[in-house]
Order: sequence, then structure tokens, then C-alpha cells
Amino acid sequence: MEKGGREKIEDATMESMPLLSPYDMTIFHLSHRVVLAPLSRLRSYNFIPQPHAILYYSQRTSKGGLLISEASGISDTAQGLPNTPGIWKKEHVEAWKPIVDGVHKNGGIFFCQLWHSGRVSNTSYQPDGRSPISSTDKPISTNLFIGGGSGGENAQYSPPHRLTTDEISQVINDFRAAARNAIEAGFDGVEIHGANGYLIDQFMKDQVNDRTDIYGGSLENRCRFPLEVVQAVSDEIGSERVGMRLSPFADYNDCGDSDPHSLGVFMAESLSRLGIAYCHVIEPRMVTQFEKGETRNTLASMRKAFAGTFIVAGGYHDRDEADRVVENGGADLVAFGRAFLANPDLPRRLRLKARLNKYDRSTFYTDDPVIGYTDYPFLDD
Repeated sequence: MEKGGREKIEDATMESMPLLSPYDMTIFHLSHRVVLAPLSRLRSYNFIPQPHAILYYSQRTSKGGLLISEASGISDTAQGLPNTPGIWKKEHVEAWKPIVDGVHKNGGIFFCQLWHSGRVSNTSYQPDGRSPISSTDKPISTNLFIGGGSGGENAQYSPPHRLTTDEISQVINDFRAAARNAIEAGFDGVEIHGANGYLIDQFMKDQVNDRTDIYGGSLENRCRFPLEVVQAVSDEIGSERVGMRLSPFADYNDCGDSDPHSLGVFMAESLSRLGIAYCHVIEPRMVTQFEKGETRNTLASMRKAFAGTFIVAGGYHDRDEADRVVENGGADLVAFGRAFLANPDLPRRLRLKARLNKYDRSTFYTDDPVIGYTDYPFLDD
């Protein structure tokens, strides 16, 4: 069959699937609703994005598709894992430029996830061996490495330094500057990482935040820092280019909340008033980082409270389930992690109901520039 005929058949199939129907998100026109979730791949040496990332992201780009980059540190205090990229230095900006260009050449829309690990770190990652920063001085009680198992020395989280109000202002400025750098690198927008137990989440969650100043205590106070970050970034690059990721129901990195429902709705309402492009939320079933669990909690109230684009993530491997959540109005877009990692042409495979490659968890977090990174086959292979 000639190429044009194949494309017509695929387009007809696409139109019958809500998941693969077009969608307008503020100033961006998406051709489908399958999003590349932000995935730590730990292949940026010396915290500088590498040329092999050009191929990795380009492979996963489709015309009109939305990609969210791996978590990128906003400052020299932000790191909590080896080989993660930064976005706070000029050399980071220059290293990101060809990667972003590769996505744009394939017609994609690319957002940079801005990240600060907070207390999910140790002194070896910090400038001059200082303590990691947080909302609290309480250390993480667990020793689970990002790979899901014991990380030995890498999992020894150091006791954090409780940020003063003046220091909080500096971190907000770091987020603002990082957002400006991302736009200079060519990114279309930024996603503020407010999930997974990292710094912003450490302020929001009452089982971590034990402050007695204006950034602690009440729900409004605990959410003050996250919302000040969003406001600062929006003022810098425009709210239409800003998204935020949240995980109110999760307890990643020893970071839980006694009333996740109220926390989620409050943040959704507040972000809606700020007029940002999207709210990206991890499903309540993903209480642990890698496996789904049974729960009666849903994101329905958050979905209703947020007027912009609502993205869901967490355990979406099944085409029909993802299509159903869009069709039922539970989300506008669906972010895929492990499935997209292993299937660079995931939107096309979903369209054709094709079999998916199986992912290899043992290669998720290696530093190899090819294996488990750019060597997953395309459907045509």
C-alpha cells in the first residue's frame, strides 16, 4: 500500500479515538492527547544535557505532540540524583538548544520540567558539601533509591536545612531564572515539579511541613510557596506557557498529607485562578512510585476545580483505559511514562492497536547513552 493510503487509514482510525483527537491548549494546537511524561533517565553527565538526548526526544516526537522533559535542576542546590540535567547555567541552556531543536524539527511541543529535589538529596550533591534545603529540618526516614530498591550509600539522605523566609525568596527567584533560561533554550513552556516528595511537595504536605511562619500550618500557608513560584514563573514567561505537576495522594519520598483531597482541590482552584496552561496530576492509585494500588480516591474534584487543561498520569499502559478517561471527561490529556519510554512511536501504535514493546526496568536508570534509551524498536522496524 502506498504511503498516502496508509496515512488515510491511520487518520480515520485516529478520528474515532478521543485519545488521538486534536486538542487546543492555550496557544498550542495538539494533534493528539498522548503526552510524554517527564522521566528521569540519568544520562546527563556533569548535569549537562548530552547530544544523545537529541535522538531520544526526537524519536518520541510526533507532529503536534506534547513532550515534557526530564526533571531539570533550577540551581546548584537542586540536585538529588546522579546525572540529571540542569537549567540554571548558560552551558545548560546551550546544551539544551539542539535537543529542543530536534523536537521542533519533528513538529513537537516541548515543555521543560523545573525541579528542586529539596531534602531528597545528600551533602555529596550540594555545593561545598552543605545540607540539602527543605521546608523542614526533618530527614527522610526511608532509604529507597529511585530505582525502587536499596541504594546503599546513594540512598543515605542527609538531614536538611530548614529554609528561612529570605532563603525562600531566593529559591523563588531561582525558579524564575530557570524558566527564563528554558525559554532561551527554545522550550515552548515549563512544568513546575510540585510532586513526588520533592521541594515544592515538601512545603505542601502536612506530614513534612512543620513550620510555624507564613509558610506553614494552615493549608493556605503550606501552599503559599508553591503558588508564589507559579506566580513568579508566570510573570516571567506568561501563564499560557506554564504547567504544574502535583501528586496530593502520593507518599513518595516520605512525603504524605493527612487530607490529600482538600490539598488537591485547593491547589487546583488556586492554579485555575492563576490561569496556567495545565495541571498535571498523578492518579491516587499510584501511592507508591512504580505500582498501582486499589483506592476509592479519584481526581474528579480536582478536574472540576481546574479550568485549564487537565493531564492525568500514573499507571496508564492500556490504550482503552487512557481513551476511556478522555472520553468520560476525566482528563483532557494522558501522560505515558514507561510505555512511551519503550515505544518511541507510541501514538502511532495506539492508533493502530499495535503490540507494544516491553520495557526493561533494569535499564531505566543506567548511564548508558544507547541501551535502554534509544535502542527500543519502532513499529516499522
